[in-house]
Amino acid sequence: MHRNMRTTHDVMTLLDDLFAPEAHRWTADSASWWDDFYGDRSKPVPFFVDKPDESLVSYADRELITPGRALDLGCGPGRNTLALASLGFDVDAIDLSPAAIAWAEERAQVSGIEARFHCGDAFVLTSGEVGGAGGAELAGPYDLIHDSGCFHHLPPHRRISYLALLDRCLRPGGHFALTCFAAGEGGMGSELPDAELYRQGSLGGGLAYTSEELRDIFSVSGLTEIELRRMRDEAPGSPVFGESFLWTALFRKAPRP
Repeated sequence: MHRNMRTTHDVMTLLDDLFAPEAHRWTADSASWWDDFYGDRSKPVPFFVDKPDESLVSYADRELITPGRALDLGCGPGRNTLALASLGFDVDAIDLSPAAIAWAEERAQVSGIEARFHCGDAFVLTSGEVGGAGGAELAGPYDLIHDSGCFHHLPPHRRISYLALLDRCLRPGGHFALTCFAAGEGGMGSELPDAELYRQGSLGGGLAYTSEELRDIFSVSGLTEIELRRMRDEAPGSPVFGESFLWTALFRKAPRP
C-alpha cells in the first residue's frame, strides 16, 4: 500500500526511517544498536561511570528540587536514577536498551536502592496508547522529569514528541532537568542545521545545542528557566560526574493559577 500516510504517527515514523538506527534511540529498530553500545562495559565512555551528574546533586543540595515522583528518560545504566532514589524520589526510569536496563538493575541490586526500570519507547509508554500497567505507571504526573543524554540523540522532528511528553507528564509547578551536548566543543555533537541532518541521514553522534536554542525550544512548552550553564569539569576521583562539553539546565513548569 503506497498511500498510507494518515496520522502524525505515520509522518514521525517515516521521518525516523530517514536516519541510521542509532539516531532513533526510542524505536525497536535501534535497540540492538544500543545493546551493542552498552555490551562492553569496560569501554572508556564517560557516561558509564557509576556516579551522578554534578548538576543534579547541586540542584538537590540547593533545594531547587525536592523529593517527589520522578521520571528518568534514557536512563542508561541508571547512575542518575539511583542518585534520585537515594535523595528520596520515587523513580521511574526508562531506556530502550535491554542491556542498559539489565546493567541498571544490577547496580540497584548491589546498592540496595529501589527504583522501577522500564524497557521500551518513552514516547509510547507515556502516551496512554498502550494497555496494561506499564502505560499507566508512566502516565505521570511527575514532579521531576530528568534527562541526561537522551534529548541530544533525537532527530529534529522528535522534539515535537519530546515537548508533548513534557506537557503530558510534568506536573504543573514541576521541574525538568536536562544535560545535553553544547555547541562549540570541537566535534562533540553535530552543529549542522536541521535540514542538512535529513540530507545526510545521520545525527553525527548526537546534536549540539547553543544556549539560545535550548531556551527557544523549551519556552514553547511554557517552561521557565531556573538555571542554564556549562557542566563543571570533575576530576576522576570526584564523587560526581562532570564534563564541560555539556549543558546542564533546570526549568520549571508554570503552576496552575
